[in-house]
Amino acid sequence: MKTIEVVAAILVHDGKILCMQRDAAKYDYIAYKYEFPGGKIERGETRSQALMRELREEMDLQLNIAEEQYFMSIDHTYPDFRIVMHSYLIPVETPTFTLKEHLSFCWLQPAALSQLDWAPADYPLVDQLMNMLIPGIS
Repeated sequence: MKTIEVVAAILVHDGKILCMQRDAAKYDYIAYKYEFPGGKIERGETRSQALMRELREEMDLQLNIAEEQYFMSIDHTYPDFRIVMHSYLIPVETPTFTLKEHLSFCWLQPAALSQLDWAPADYPLVDQLMNMLIPGIS
């Protein structure tokens, strides 16, 4: 089974977390699900470099991401592939970005995250975020 290593950004603004809805996908079980923005790590990239590139490509966001912003990693096996996802908790000064690849988005308080239909690999992140105190989030 193919393993894909990816990075994900948990973007926080004014106490809310950015949730992005996927568009149609190759696999039905992740199509139209919510996820945290990010993507695959390319050969020669560090995790933070990959995440900065993905946010630039997907959202026109220019952010500096430090390894100290690392949050947690998830290892999840889907029916057709395995994903290892490294997430970063990143405060942003503005909620503004360009929606390029996703169908839609919303900013939610951590307690409301479970209301969305998330991609299965993202649920451990959602659970962790709902059960912790995050600086800048009330």
